[in-house]
Amino acid sequence: MDQNDWNVVRSTPLFGAIPRESANRILDGLGARVYDRGVLLFEQGTSATCFYVVLDGWVKIYRTTPEGQETVVATFRRGESFAEASIFMGGRYPVSAETVTPCRLVRVNGETLRRVIHDQPDIPLAMLASASYHLKALVEQIEHMKRLTGPQRLADFLLRLCPGADGACQVHLPYEKALIANRLGMKPESLSRALTKLKPIGITVERDSVKIQDVRKIREFVEEGGEDEYA
Repeated sequence: MDQNDWNVVRSTPLFGAIPRESANRILDGLGARVYDRGVLLFEQGTSATCFYVVLDGWVKIYRTTPEGQETVVATFRRGESFAEASIFMGGRYPVSAETVTPCRLVRVNGETLRRVIHDQPDIPLAMLASASYHLKALVEQIEHMKRLTGPQRLADFLLRLCPGADGACQVHLPYEKALIANRLGMKPESLSRALTKLKPIGITVERDSVKIQDVRKIREFVEEGGEDEYA
C-alpha cells in the first residue's frame, strides 16, 4: 500500500480514530485489490469474515426480499469503509455488497481485527465512531425520504458530488441512473421526471455529465422541503 492509499485509509472514521501502530497491525501486508464492475463482494446472510475500505470507485450495499426485489441501502466511495460492524453482529452480513464501477478496495480480515482488539482496547471506541458515522448517514437518508420531494432528493445527491460550495459546477454521474433512482427511493421513470423538473433551476444532464449553473441556488431549492410527487 503506497502513501496515497494509506492516507485514504487513515481518513476513514475507523482507522483515523486509532493509533497508527494499531492500524499497522490490522493492515499489515494488505494492499489494494482491483475489482471489475458487478463483482459480488459478499451476500446477505453469509458469514461475515471481512470488511472493506474504498480507495477508488463505488460500491452499493443492498437487501433482497424473499420475492427477489432489491433495495439499495447505501453507496460507498473513496475514503469510506463498510461492513466493519457486521464482524460483531452475530457473524453474518445483514446486506449484500456489489461493485457498481471498477474499484480498488482494501479487504480487511475480520479475524485479524478481533485479535488486535484483545490487545488494543481503544479500537472498540473507534468502531463505535465508525458505526455512528454510518448511522448518521442512514438517519439523514430516511429524513430526506420523508422531508424532500423527488427532485429535491436528486438535487441533494448531485450537490454532494460538487467540489465547491458555490458558483458553477460540472460533475459526472458516478453510476447508472437506475441505481441512483433506487438509492433515492424513486422509480426510474420518476427520476426522469425529476431531472426535467430541475432544468428550470439550472441543472442539465447529458448522458452522465451534469452541469449546475449555481450551487448555492440548488442548495436553497433543497432546503425548501415539500410534498413528494415524484416517489
